[in-house]
Amino acid sequence: MAKTTCNKSRWVRRKEARPQELLASALALFIEQGYASTRLEDIARRAGVSKPTMYLYFKSKEELFKAVVRGRVVPVIAEIETLLAGFEGDSAELMRRVIMLRWVHAGAKKDAGLIRVITAEANNFPELATVYRAEVIGRDMRLIAKVLDRGIARHEFRQVDLALATEVLTSAMLMLTMWNSAVQPLGHLVDDPVMFLEALVDLMLGGLLPR
Repeated sequence: MAKTTCNKSRWVRRKEARPQELLASALALFIEQGYASTRLEDIARRAGVSKPTMYLYFKSKEELFKAVVRGRVVPVIAEIETLLAGFEGDSAELMRRVIMLRWVHAGAKKDAGLIRVITAEANNFPELATVYRAEVIGRDMRLIAKVLDRGIARHEFRQVDLALATEVLTSAMLMLTMWNSAVQPLGHLVDDPVMFLEALVDLMLGGLLPR
């Protein structure tokens, strides 16, 4: 009886873990093969389940992609937002922390290769690109804009075009992520991403600090 109970408990844990296993497999294959070339049966096989079993959790590849973004990428940004919520120092240091935390927790990870997939296939799958922009890039931009606005309100930064400054900073970070996740010969065009970001922050703060 004890053995049967143990097996049943293990089966329950396995069932509960299945959605995350499917998301992890989907994310890895999207990055390796691209969205268009990844088949649902490939995802199911890597996750160790049958295709009919996968349909119990996700009805289509598009639904699975959106779940990957919301379940594997967006929480990273939420974690950074939580880490910075109680920051009480000056806005220059806050900006530095935002950019470095974003890189360490997201940009430097293998999962960041998803932005390369989106960029390459946006014309063919505009709805997926729209979801990624709204829920990942848009949230990144709001975080950067919040820090800029904080610095301006506290007279720690000079008055700048908030939207334009946000676009400039976010674009540089996205480009670094794409370079770092690209396959050779385009990969790793930046030798040291951390030094790149430190230089970016120094140049940016040089333009933001009151003259």
